[in-house]
Formats: sequence, C-alpha cells, structure tokens
Amino acid sequence: MKIVVIGVGHLGMIHTKLLKQRTDIDLSICDPNIDRAEFVANELQVPIHHDIDSAIIDSDAIIIAASTTAHFSIAKKSIEAGKHCFIEKPITSTYDEALELIKLADQHNVIVQVGHVERFNPALLALQSYSIEPLFIEAHRLAQFKPRATDVSVIHDLMIHDIDIILWMVKSPVKQVDANAVNVLTETADIANARITFENGCVANITASRISAQPMRKMRVFQKSGYMSIDFAKPAVDVYRIMDPHSVHDSAIPAMMLGEIDAGNTSKAIVFEQPPIPSINAIAEEHAAFIRSIAHDDPIAVTAHEAMEALRIAELINTSATRSTST
Repeated sequence: MKIVVIGVGHLGMIHTKLLKQRTDIDLSICDPNIDRAEFVANELQVPIHHDIDSAIIDSDAIIIAASTTAHFSIAKKSIEAGKHCFIEKPITSTYDEALELIKLADQHNVIVQVGHVERFNPALLALQSYSIEPLFIEAHRLAQFKPRATDVSVIHDLMIHDIDIILWMVKSPVKQVDANAVNVLTETADIANARITFENGCVANITASRISAQPMRKMRVFQKSGYMSIDFAKPAVDVYRIMDPHSVHDSAIPAMMLGEIDAGNTSKAIVFEQPPIPSINAIAEEHAAFIRSIAHDDPIAVTAHEAMEALRIAELINTSATRSTST
C-alpha cells in the first residue's frame, strides 16, 4: 500500500517516523515547505513528492497532517481522486467543510478516519471492560504555550479532544452549551471553559488552556456505579466502584476493598481498582486501524461523522464564548 504523509511539521514527522517502522507500506512525504520536506526526508530516509497533486496521484492513501486550514482543500483533492484519507483533528476548519467532505467520501466510496488520538490512549483503552454511563464529567486539558497550531482557537486545538471523548462516552444528543473564553497571547481563544448539558441529563464541564505553567490532561467521570479518574498524560486510571460486598471477589480486575456503606436495608462495598495499562503507541494504533479498514474492511475507528459532530460542538462552544465575552 502506498501511503504519503502530507505536512511534515512536528506531528507529521511523528507520523512519518512511526509509519517508517511498518513493513507493509510504501511510504513517502510531501510538504509545501521544501526545506522542511528535504530535512525530514534526509533524517528518516523517505522519498519526497515535490507537489501535492503528484503525491495524491501516486498514492493509495493519504495522511493529512498539514495545518488545520489546509485540511479541507487537501482532503477534497484526495477524495475526488479516490484516495483513502486519514485527517488529523480537527477534521476541517468548519462544520460545513466537514459535511462536504463526508458527502464526497460517500460518492467516491473512500475511507476517512480522523486523528482523535486520545481514543487510542492506553488509559482510555484500559477502561474497555467497564460500563461507562456518566452522570457528570469534568475534564482539564492544559498545555504550555507553543507557537504552532495557533491558526485555530484552544477550543479547536485542545478542547476538541475532550469533546470527542465525552460525546463517545455519553452517547446522547447535546441539549445546551454555555461557555467562556479569553484571548491572551493570540487572536483566538487561549483559555476556555464549557458546560455541556446532554438530553439524558449528563453534564460535562471542560476546561482547556494553552498558556498554562504546568501541563495536564485529566478527566473525571462520575456515575451511579462509581467514579473513574483518567490521566491521559501518565497514562493511568483509578476506578472507585460501588458494588455488592459479596461480588467483590468476582471482579475480573484486582480490587482493594476500602470499606462498606450501609444504605437503608442494603450494604454496599467501595472498591478501588487500577486496571492494567496496555503498552502501546496511540498514533501507531491509529495507523494500524486505518490500514485495517482499507485492507480488511474493518470498522473505521474514528469516523468523519463523529469528528464532524465534535467540530459542531466546538463551534457552538466558540459561539457561546464569543457571545459571553461581548456581553
């Protein structure tokens, strides 16, 4: 399979390094910045395409790691040429662009996977055996300032990771969005907070900042059966479950009994668990899922429809934050 990485900046180079380790693909790169492309090509010993059109024509699948503002034009060309696409998040700059890409992908029968990499985070994968039915979610995604990726707001750059995960967890339509945001170092929001209310009653409170002194990528999930604390950076997971005391020994994961609570005529055990964290590289897992979808018709790991919905909510948050700031 011929795969080309278009855009070999910081993230594109990571994609290239990991894909270079695979023996089942023929890899090449392309970047409008010829100096950058030649540096990466020499560093990683991969061939270069000197223009995007030839790169698309000569490939079976495209990894789009260019700036967000370029996603739509590159993906549109690729899809119209019948090429499968992996598009870094956010899928496009706007919801309308994402909708057009989805229509094109359906017309040309091509696979589009979107790079919401936290879906493959080992901490999140460690929760696969648990039932996740959130009532309240709190997420903090804080980063130190970096000049790259400032072509979009912190909502589209960082917060959208947590928006995607929360939509995937809650599986209920969004009822209401309230948000605030502040521009500090750039022309778009650098700090933002959003409160999302879902039709099933779940509420999510999300904070994102790209001018924090200390980085943080944490999410806490509260539900009737207990509480989960997810650290995407470490990665690590702490789970506190409320269980029948007699069923604790049946838990598939080693558990520590923290005590019992008498609630009326019943007694409940509080159990602490730390599920094992799989030793994987999240981006490499994204690649594997994308290639399996193409070669073996496996389900798409993160669909364009899911990414479009995350982008729609990001736009609602941005609109709400702008309205709040103007008043």
